[in-house]
Amino acid sequence: MRIRPRRLTVTAVALFTATAGLPAAAAAPDGREDRPAHGGLSAVIRYTEYGIPHIVGHSWADLGFGTGWAQAADQVCVLADGFVTVRGERSRYFGPDAAPDASLSSAATNLSSDLYFRGVRDAGTVEKLLAQPAPAGPSRASKELMRGYAAGYNAWLRENRITDPACAGAAWVRPVTTLDVAARGHAIAVLGGQGRAVDGITAARPPARSAAGAGTGTGTGTGTGTPEAEDTARAARDLFAAQASDMGSNAVAFSGATTANGRGLLLGNPHYPWHGGRRFWQSQQTIPGRLNVAGGSLLGSATISIGHNAWVAWSHTVATGVTLNLHQLTLDPADPTVYLVDGRPERMTKRTVTVTVKDGAPVTRTQWWTRYGPVVGGLGSGLPLPWTTTTAYALNDPNAANLRASDTALGFSTARSTDDVLDALRDTQGLPWVNTIAADSSGHTLFTQSQVLPRITDDLARRCSTALGKVTYPSSGVAVLDGSRGDCALGRDADAVQAGIFGPARMPTLKDAPYAENSNNSAWLANADRPLTGYERVFGDLGTPRSLRTRGALEDVAAMAGRGELTVRDLQRQQFANRVPAGDLAAADAAKACAGLPGGTATSSKGAPVDVREACDVLAAWDRTVDTGSRGALLFDRFWRKLIASVPADRLWKVPFSPADPVRTPHTLNTAEPGFTTALADAVAELRAAGVPLDARLGAHQFVVRGGERLPVSGGTESLGVWNKIEPVWDPARGGYTEVTTGSSYLQAVGWDGGRCPVARTLLSYSQSSNPASPHHADQTRLYSGERWVTSRFCEKDILSSPALEVVRVRER
Repeated sequence: MRIRPRRLTVTAVALFTATAGLPAAAAAPDGREDRPAHGGLSAVIRYTEYGIPHIVGHSWADLGFGTGWAQAADQVCVLADGFVTVRGERSRYFGPDAAPDASLSSAATNLSSDLYFRGVRDAGTVEKLLAQPAPAGPSRASKELMRGYAAGYNAWLRENRITDPACAGAAWVRPVTTLDVAARGHAIAVLGGQGRAVDGITAARPPARSAAGAGTGTGTGTGTGTPEAEDTARAARDLFAAQASDMGSNAVAFSGATTANGRGLLLGNPHYPWHGGRRFWQSQQTIPGRLNVAGGSLLGSATISIGHNAWVAWSHTVATGVTLNLHQLTLDPADPTVYLVDGRPERMTKRTVTVTVKDGAPVTRTQWWTRYGPVVGGLGSGLPLPWTTTTAYALNDPNAANLRASDTALGFSTARSTDDVLDALRDTQGLPWVNTIAADSSGHTLFTQSQVLPRITDDLARRCSTALGKVTYPSSGVAVLDGSRGDCALGRDADAVQAGIFGPARMPTLKDAPYAENSNNSAWLANADRPLTGYERVFGDLGTPRSLRTRGALEDVAAMAGRGELTVRDLQRQQFANRVPAGDLAAADAAKACAGLPGGTATSSKGAPVDVREACDVLAAWDRTVDTGSRGALLFDRFWRKLIASVPADRLWKVPFSPADPVRTPHTLNTAEPGFTTALADAVAELRAAGVPLDARLGAHQFVVRGGERLPVSGGTESLGVWNKIEPVWDPARGGYTEVTTGSSYLQAVGWDGGRCPVARTLLSYSQSSNPASPHHADQTRLYSGERWVTSRFCEKDILSSPALEVVRVRER
């Protein structure tokens, strides 16, 4: 049963029918901010099936109020945990050594997280951004939404008893401010930059000086402070590839030339965490006569992140643009906290940060900041950047000055065409690390990599890269510039809203292609027949192998576009087709080579012979899908993971990659590679040891448990190339894959039929609420398990006809 506020008014459905025309009425003709007569904030929330709220406010602040209230009702513990993070108070409540959930930064411990976020708070970073006039800073509408969101969240806290055991009675669940809401948005903006380097920022220390004047610093490397270039380049590639793997996405827009009615279609399939503070939450937001939009919001956001209105639908995919760069500093030999620019010394800014610690004394640490940004001791454990007496590295993250994402979202929410979407991106430049794919009711499509990136041109990199940068930039897009030269500054494009970033004219953009698709590779092959070229390396690569997920997606959507007469139903089928591109390429060869093994045995990595004859037959009979009923999918999955972990990519295939045929190459599995038989033997031995039949149905061993109920889950891991990507957790002692960490999340298939209401089907794979006591903790997860969709209730007649309709009027007291 839905938790109802004790002092807020709950309005019966019968009494609400008089306002059935609400979204079309009551609009202020002059666009002014309407205020209720009582002077406080208020909203009406209409709940339909699966706990989806349709929120109506008469002003931006009212809409934010209803959004904050409704999000708190579903996700109060997760939200509260995130607000503890951005206030820099995790160590105070949870101890310094525990690890955060990684939703708002890469910090390894609570203490590291607190030192960073407390430093941001102490420096007034977010307050300064809030004070900037638009477009450099957030608009009045965005700030009013944030203000209302905080008030709505606080109102829910005042009026309700928390039943979620994750935070019931917890002292860390506290009221929030507009600053807290904005700080959470800022944390999301810097995820790919400072957020990726939190441990490196908070651990960076000047070198300790010996009696002889020598010094040692953070990290490891050569005595000159320059890490090994090839190792660093490899680590940089892995670091940025992991972002797309851990939190990727698919999206495709089809033009009217391919559809049954000449109107556009959009399928969005973002792959985001199933747990923690980076989940999506579904709603519809309406200000009568001004705004009407539905979709998924990242938790803590007062705007729709991915969604549709009556004319336009859009989705995002994690982009390949490198959202940071490094400046290699030349230090004053007499003082490692002084660096030289054009021969003139500049002293680093010292930030002293103190963090309160549970059951311990406060911890005080110092961070060091330069004109370029903070000094970092490394980017993750695999990419050390040592601070010596001669050299240090400073990180530039242009998204540290970006609090504009909410304005970009509002621009999308009010757009009437893909051109309007592009205009919103040009006017606000608020997206930090994603591409945008969109379609509209007139049949237009759009792909654009319009994101906030450091203005690293290839020419600048040629002129200003250090020895390290000459290796890292071509291979990974991570620029390491000579920080001692003033002429190596990033400069400014005339059409950019912020110094040091690319302007809109530089963004890779594809308009009105029959299809526009992205699966987290670069912009190059958004449409395989119309390649995008000419962009700077920092945006991504060209002419390189595509992931199996990209290759499979391009094959699928090109075939769909070629068939034509597409409808929303075709999008739904594509989402759950569950075709395994790796299986199409390799399963037949694997089965044939398996059948040819002498005696039907293979040697495991432990040196033991394993009878694999049954596996040969299972692989040959497998249907090449990861449907829950598929037999052989689990065996291939376990084999494939082991194979690619042991065999280098350049030895995996007999036919190498060709830039002239990037979708179909490389191919033909190299079964002569010794790692092939070892991987096969290990997979067979593993499943037998776990008591799992080699031909078991996938759904019997790939599932999640909700409320004691086992829900089979289709889909597969990144390396299989499946569109319906999930990253499951292998636990053979409990029966196989027993949870999902990331994967298909807020799904939408959207089209138009000429009527007033879009034709939309949605699905939130992990459901609306993290509270196990909520009726909406697993209801959409059951739908996902059954590959069923929710029919969107966007128009008033559909909302009011919902058999599950529940209406709640919330007011500020």
